[in-house]
Amino acid sequence: MVTKEHVSPATAAYALQLEQAGQRFAERTARREANRRTVADRGVLYADDPGRVQKRLARLNADWSLAGSVERARTDPPSSAGGTLPLEPEEFGTDVLGLERLMGRNDLTEVAYLEGGQLAARSVGRITVTGTSGRRHHGTGFMVSPSLLITNNHVLRGQEEAGRAVVEFNLQAGLDGTPLVPAVFPLDPQGFFVTDAELDFSVVAVRDDGDRSAPLERFHWLPLDGAQGKAIIGEFVNIVQHPDGEPKQLALRENQIVDLLDGYVHYVTDTARGSSGSPVLNDQWEVVALHHSAVPRTDSEGRPLTLDGTLWQPWMGEHELAWKGNEGVRVSRILQALTRVTLSGTPARLRDEMLRPSDGGPPPVVPRTAPGVAAGAARPGTGDAPVPGAGPVAETGGATAGAAATARAGSSPEVTVPLRVTVDVGALPHAWRSADGTAAVSGRGPDAEAFPLVTAPDVPTGTGRPGGPGASAAARDLDAALLNLRLGRDRVYYDEPSDLAARDSYYAGVSPGADGDALREELTRLLEATHERRPSYRPSRLLYPWVDLHPDRLLRGIYSGKTFTPEELIRADTAVEAARLSRLQGFLARETTAGPAELTAELEALEASLPYNCEHVVPQSWFDEKEPMRGDLHHLFACEPGCNSFRGNFRYHDFADFREAVRHDCGRREDEGFEPAHGKGTAARATLYFLLRYPGLVGDAEKEFTPERIPVLLAWHRAEPPTVYERHRNGAIAEVQGNRNPLVDHPDWADRVRFAREQP
Repeated sequence: MVTKEHVSPATAAYALQLEQAGQRFAERTARREANRRTVADRGVLYADDPGRVQKRLARLNADWSLAGSVERARTDPPSSAGGTLPLEPEEFGTDVLGLERLMGRNDLTEVAYLEGGQLAARSVGRITVTGTSGRRHHGTGFMVSPSLLITNNHVLRGQEEAGRAVVEFNLQAGLDGTPLVPAVFPLDPQGFFVTDAELDFSVVAVRDDGDRSAPLERFHWLPLDGAQGKAIIGEFVNIVQHPDGEPKQLALRENQIVDLLDGYVHYVTDTARGSSGSPVLNDQWEVVALHHSAVPRTDSEGRPLTLDGTLWQPWMGEHELAWKGNEGVRVSRILQALTRVTLSGTPARLRDEMLRPSDGGPPPVVPRTAPGVAAGAARPGTGDAPVPGAGPVAETGGATAGAAATARAGSSPEVTVPLRVTVDVGALPHAWRSADGTAAVSGRGPDAEAFPLVTAPDVPTGTGRPGGPGASAAARDLDAALLNLRLGRDRVYYDEPSDLAARDSYYAGVSPGADGDALREELTRLLEATHERRPSYRPSRLLYPWVDLHPDRLLRGIYSGKTFTPEELIRADTAVEAARLSRLQGFLARETTAGPAELTAELEALEASLPYNCEHVVPQSWFDEKEPMRGDLHHLFACEPGCNSFRGNFRYHDFADFREAVRHDCGRREDEGFEPAHGKGTAARATLYFLLRYPGLVGDAEKEFTPERIPVLLAWHRAEPPTVYERHRNGAIAEVQGNRNPLVDHPDWADRVRFAREQP
């Protein structure tokens, strides 16, 4: 029997953590093994929730289109440089390297990875707690603001214990193997102390009154970001730690995440006692979790075992335990708990500083972040930490209504628009526009000048990258889109046998004899259930490089039939994106008190004056510009802004005496509606897909697709059957989103489906 004299309170608390972690680990055995099989058989992109994977890709400045291209690219024997993709060396940008590294295809990464790791490690220190009897126990902690440190509750259980503790930074060997001189700082629980036994964390202030030759600010901090997308199942993480109280060490990229619970992360790594309180970091050195417990091997009764298979007792020490896994507490849960604590005065200010640090402090360790970084995420080179509860966002590409804007003073203020956009603001360039309000870029058709592409006023299309404020995010989009385009050049445009097999598998569960309402309901359930990945609206990355290409590898305006190279539209839309960001930044810098209504109006004006070269066959105003409808590729098509604007939000109509009116080559528009000059069958099938995928969302207003208008769509569908172009689109979109258009796969089903209950 173990007595109190044999086991210290800290050891007893740790033993309890072991037991609880072991129970959670055991309960998830089946799920964990399924995750392992999926990672081994299909890859890291398929083991986790599709929404979380999509957020992870966005955080890496990538998307499913780019990931799919990298995944499909042939894997040659590694070159002398270690590469595997058949690309020129200059094409190994951050996006490709990050994706290959994520997917385990390539160990190459930027040298900045090592520099980021060195900076992250500086924030980690060894905690030493001296007991009332003089005995000591150790743990690990790391700075999360200029003055606050986080560790486990079982390391620092209360203010009194924290008052007897110190943290040592630089407890490590130098490059020559000689130990560095540690910098020791006492903790200040009277200044700040918040703890949570269930989530096993403690946050405490650190007194900056140690050796002035090494002030606390020198060691920086690791911001806590509650947004999703920092890591997914199957990904490898890194842990900076002081195992058994020893000098600082690093468990590097041999630590695979095997399961994600609501509040915890399970991973396999080499950690030892004293590692409690260590940061679990992804390859971008963002904190994924707070390490708090190992998972020991147990006997049939759940009792921990030693390395030699005997029963373990707490007095034996952690070094005698046999391990099978590890558990960390997710950052998002920690932040939620911290925000629920009622604080005032100095503690409240210190918590706010941790959640949203003020100017003037040293830069935190923050990796370069993708344009799709979620709301509240830390920004490169700033002291900004997340705003808990802000929620996930779509990729950069415009802000949503209801966002609140704040701007800082200074020559280059920074602006945060929660929920959609985080951008840096500089001096706005002098904007210029052509006489008709657009900058014309000639297409390939003889009359292309009549359909100018909208480009940014700061950038000549076809040369260079976007310039000016807000251009860095757009430049990354341009790089990714052009890489997608290059990777698609050697792909088979349409593999009919494979597509037919995929089609048959997709509809295997549809009842052969169903029709009318029954068939509609079956298809609606199928389309929604398989719509696993829901990209936001970014045509330059997803639509133009591959999805909307015709067999000649060119793009055509859906209504005009005019031809463009994909690179033209990619560069034009990327330039538009840079211009939108610049103008939004200027607005936020000028209108620092703008509220939701003002921001909404500005965003609508920007989109109207700087549209993409893309058409939603179901107008955005009909579904309030919401996702996933806005980014659903099945109803997005290349389209010059002139034709896009000409159609507006008019419903489709079939004129008995069809003739061109107002603008040539786009179609005819009257009060009754709009009839395209080209692409009627394609537009009809895309619209019918929308009605199946989003039942009841449109059709309740007079000018929308009301039931009596459906025969027009069906007539166009029958008159212009699907071509190889549409079948290519359908398969390409299925690769990105997961779902297909039944009217392209089975055109005859259009006559069997009742698209609306009111339809005869």
